[in-house]
Amino acid sequence: MKNFLGFLCLCFISDLSFAQDSTSQIAIIPEPVKIIENPGHFLLPQNIIIEAPSQPEMKQVINFLNDRFSTATGFSIVVKNSDPSATVQLILNKKEDNVIGKEGYNLLVTPTNIIIKANEPAGLFYGVQTLVQLFPKEIESKVVVQNMKWEVPCVDITDYPRFGWRGLMFDVARHFFTKEDVEKYIDQMVRYKYNLLHLHLTDDEGWRIEIKSLPRLTEVGAWNVKKVGYFGTFAVPKPDEPRNYGGFYTQDDIKEIVQYAKERFVNILPEIDVPGHSLAAIAAYPDLSCSGGIKNIGVASGEEIKDWDTHTALYDDNLCPANENVYTFLDKVITEVAQLFPFEYIHMGGDETFKTFWEKSDAVKALMKKQGLKNMEEVQSYFEKRVEKIVESKGKRFMGWDEILEGGLAPNAVVMSWQGMEGGIKAAKMKHDVVMSPTTFAYLDYMQGDSAIEPRIYATLRLKKTYEFEPLPEGVDPKFIKGGQANLWTEQVYNMRHAEYMTWPRAFAISEDVWSQKENKNWNNFVTRVEKHFARYDVAQIKYAPSIYDPIIDASESPDKKLMVELSTEIDGLDIYYTFDNSFPDNFYPKYSAPLVVPD
Repeated sequence: MKNFLGFLCLCFISDLSFAQDSTSQIAIIPEPVKIIENPGHFLLPQNIIIEAPSQPEMKQVINFLNDRFSTATGFSIVVKNSDPSATVQLILNKKEDNVIGKEGYNLLVTPTNIIIKANEPAGLFYGVQTLVQLFPKEIESKVVVQNMKWEVPCVDITDYPRFGWRGLMFDVARHFFTKEDVEKYIDQMVRYKYNLLHLHLTDDEGWRIEIKSLPRLTEVGAWNVKKVGYFGTFAVPKPDEPRNYGGFYTQDDIKEIVQYAKERFVNILPEIDVPGHSLAAIAAYPDLSCSGGIKNIGVASGEEIKDWDTHTALYDDNLCPANENVYTFLDKVITEVAQLFPFEYIHMGGDETFKTFWEKSDAVKALMKKQGLKNMEEVQSYFEKRVEKIVESKGKRFMGWDEILEGGLAPNAVVMSWQGMEGGIKAAKMKHDVVMSPTTFAYLDYMQGDSAIEPRIYATLRLKKTYEFEPLPEGVDPKFIKGGQANLWTEQVYNMRHAEYMTWPRAFAISEDVWSQKENKNWNNFVTRVEKHFARYDVAQIKYAPSIYDPIIDASESPDKKLMVELSTEIDGLDIYYTFDNSFPDNFYPKYSAPLVVPD
């Protein structure tokens, strides 16, 4: 395909005509349950009074609103506990509104003031996020915007989430992201009413959390050799190459991140990925593997460590299920993790455990004979069940990727279904709680556009496909589906700007998939709102991927053995203009209407 791209140049001319008026100021993501548009506008005065309850949980609600208003407008702001003439009234209901629940809100904008009501501070926080989206995009500015009319349309909004678990996973193991990066990610995700950050803290490429009883985990396990380029293709590091690339969070860092998230009504799910993906731990403590570190190359640096075609491990990155020291090790790790994270769940991985070195291990064979285990899947099940007991002994619930179903599910395990929806469906029918995060819809590390244009990854996931995510499959009891999340793996993500690029706008779609009512979702309407949020992100200086405007290119061989190209667009209503003469086309060039045969 790349051979002809030098000859085929494309441009798009937009002619969008959607059901909703694209000039409307109302472009809220995720789509609220109910919006009633009323006549008139509210004009923000230069002296703003915010009325809010005086309780600790309201601190960040007020801070966020204060920051958005004062930074961009330059107006003065006063916060009072009670003032009937307040510009913005944040009111906690004295009598609970059963319709909106703990995270819902009512937002009323009139020509004279703004009122947000909720049962809990979280609801007020989400109501404030919606309010800010009603203001002109310049409200996102980091400096005062002069001569701006700070106006919002009069509306009456009722809103509440469809699912309680609305998550994003941030892989900080493959590449280390600082405490400040994580906090920035939290700030971005709460704008779209996410309430769960899943931190993938350990993997072959790094151990990112301080465990005081096991200091080598971060002294050794947090550092590898810096490599750049296409992850997974690098040469094995030479013995003399410095291992100084990486980092970790101290326990004080973790406490600060947890508190930062809590103030923004976000829970943090820690993940310690075992028994596979454990090279960083084994580099620090080689006796944890069945091979005793003989096939250990240290913390991985992006070299090939597995043969994905044959599911064969080239190096031993598994903890040994037949080694009692492994369970002592995990007890120490889980004890300290449980003390740092107040959330009720701990994710213990369980994915992609290639059993190559288990199959060769005399200790594993002896374990199988002793425990009556018939195959390697049952060996992993034995391991997972023991780990579940350790997790539960710390007062937490055990969660793992859907591979933990293989060989028999631990009695109380919660399943995070990533290999499509099937594992989640199976677990739910076994009456286990499930979080849906399938590659089919929710993997943010995949390419967002055509492979000839995007930074190269092994798979593509377009925004439109992400928007089709439905966390509750037909025929499954809703009480077992906790919600859904999107996962940002960072093998190919080296910095925060690219993390933003990979997250947005697909995380706009996921936010709507897990917050909005199913019947309120509409792709064409969503696209108009996404475009308005692109403009907001331009002002906020947050990076996003404009891949929805890129061509979809399909190449094939014509009946007469010519190279034929079919072009299409992700957004309806875009015209495509093309050229083969190595110039860049505009709307005076030929318009695409049928498959093209590439000239010799």
